[in-house]
Amino acid sequence: MTDFDRPAMTAIDFAAIPRERLSALLRRMPKAELHLHIEGSLEPELIFKLAQRNGLSLPYASVEALRAAYAFNDLQSFLDIYYAGAGVLLKEADFFDMAWAYFERAAADNVVHAEIFFDPQTHTARGVPFEPMIVGLEHACRRAHAEFGISAKLIMCFLRHLSEEDAFATLERSLPYRQHFIGVGLDSGERGNPPEKFARVFARCRELGLHLVAHAGEEGPPAYIESALDVLRVERIDHGVRCVESPALVKRLATSRMPLTVCPLSNLKLRVFDTLADHNLGALLDAGLCATVNSDDPAYFGGYINDNFVQTFAALPALGARQAWTLAANSFEASFVDAEHQQRWRAQLDAAFAAG
Repeated sequence: MTDFDRPAMTAIDFAAIPRERLSALLRRMPKAELHLHIEGSLEPELIFKLAQRNGLSLPYASVEALRAAYAFNDLQSFLDIYYAGAGVLLKEADFFDMAWAYFERAAADNVVHAEIFFDPQTHTARGVPFEPMIVGLEHACRRAHAEFGISAKLIMCFLRHLSEEDAFATLERSLPYRQHFIGVGLDSGERGNPPEKFARVFARCRELGLHLVAHAGEEGPPAYIESALDVLRVERIDHGVRCVESPALVKRLATSRMPLTVCPLSNLKLRVFDTLADHNLGALLDAGLCATVNSDDPAYFGGYINDNFVQTFAALPALGARQAWTLAANSFEASFVDAEHQQRWRAQLDAAFAAG
């Protein structure tokens, strides 16, 4: 993340962009996606295809029956089916096909950069070796750059419902493939699993020069965001929407330009908010926070990144062209890329808005 230019600094006349053109502008503007679990992009059709290819049986009679099961009461009810769906991933080709399907959608959504989460423990616990997993994903990243011009990086996540010892073992297993990922994250269920549980392993990752991010403030309270900042010393907060419960924390996040990777449709599906009209994205922007929009687990939550933008802006009339531009500019600022790339994407963003 760099300090190349604050999003407020632009000469674009946002008031000249009529609201009826906003949806199309949201779709075509360049953007970065910073909160995407690649296993969460596994669509039911591909789950069935991979199950057939690998000789596996599924507890669902059809694609439609599986999709109908995507009704969640909370994060844990989602995770249960999420981990079950990932069970079809066994070989390098499976991981490649999953990631490539995401990149095809990302290209259509004008994603120019993606920082993608993957969960090794979900697969190694089933006896899947580390190598086919990361090689398949990295191959898809390289092809996405070659064919679509998408810059793509991998971030390895630790499952917080497992022990820190398990996270350490995963880190050691990953080190022969260190060149294939840029950072580590912390995901899975927040309840009962505060960030400080992983203090030592994150300290080790910092020593290794890895970027650090963590889920906090989705189910967990504002104190979890503070622990992620103070104990884990993360560079980005994934979700973070509950920060508004602590005015002091909001001020801290705004002052430090700490990015929040917000996922509106995920928040809706997991009942963090009852409706999109209740979402606090506008309040986060009004408070000066470096909020971004992302899709989280799009196959399960009803939409990829453009769906998140379009549906959220439709539900929140106070969000207009200025906020759209700010969210996209924030996504570049919050990314782990150099200033040159950020400035290039920012110029593309300005051009898209200048065209109206």
